[in-house]
Amino acid sequence: MAVTAAQISELRKSTGAGMLDCKKALEQTDGNFDQAVDFLRTKGLAAASKKAGRAATEGMVAAAVSATGNKGILLEINSETDFVAKNEVFQGFVKDVARHILLSEPANLEELLAQPYCGDSAKTVQVLLNEAIAVIGENMQIRRFSSFTVPGAGAVGTYIHAGGKIGVLVEATCDNAAAAADARFAAFVKDVAMHSAAAAPLYVRREEVDVDVLEREKDIYRAKARESGKPDNIIEKIIAGQVNKFYADICLLEQQFVKDTDKTIEQYAAETGKALGTTITVTRFTKYVLGEGLEKRESDFAAEVAAAAGL
Repeated sequence: MAVTAAQISELRKSTGAGMLDCKKALEQTDGNFDQAVDFLRTKGLAAASKKAGRAATEGMVAAAVSATGNKGILLEINSETDFVAKNEVFQGFVKDVARHILLSEPANLEELLAQPYCGDSAKTVQVLLNEAIAVIGENMQIRRFSSFTVPGAGAVGTYIHAGGKIGVLVEATCDNAAAAADARFAAFVKDVAMHSAAAAPLYVRREEVDVDVLEREKDIYRAKARESGKPDNIIEKIIAGQVNKFYADICLLEQQFVKDTDKTIEQYAAETGKALGTTITVTRFTKYVLGEGLEKRESDFAAEVAAAAGL
């Protein structure tokens, strides 16, 4: 199957492998992106199992937390250019929408846009957006948001990195309200949010990992072990060790805490809970990377790839 420069470009961005290796992987897998990633990983040419996402658009990720600390939201609003994203008017608009979501609790984006704006009930959020577009002179989009409300004792924490390029929202619970109100609990949740921005976990705990995802990893480890000449009787033992490393890489609780690599997040939670006389459970998190999954206009990079690959 003939592959295109755009396919090679996307695979290269997602895996870090060389252009010719990406071209070969796509040819060997009839252009199937996920299978091409697995092909490169089996050959030791790609380190990651997940897509890195396409080129980002501009804008801002923002967060807001209630005064009680038990409710929080994460929001992404896109603009056409980075210049506008740094504009005070744009940033003020993002904060206004974040505050509205926190107060009005829309169930989805459609409901959000139709709601009367909490700062001026004479206009809807859609009208507020249209007015901001007219003032700024550039197209803007409220792309997505997530809301967490702790069902009992606990708190939410947020972290925004690089001026709004990455944002994380984390929820943790405990078994008494006094511990949840302690500043040390709030500091713990904020630390976990910051860690999640840096370490990029995909799940909270290993029990959440999809069986198909796990089996795919095992198939890759098995193929790599066989290619390296390992005997069949020890391959499964090798796979067991690799699976544990896989969990430690993608599961939040098993990752080494970025601020203290001598402990995992699970150990940090236990340590903080002991100090507060409670049991802390990290229940969920969500992470936004600005523009993740959105496409921009193609640059000359595709032509560069085509020339290098002889297409």
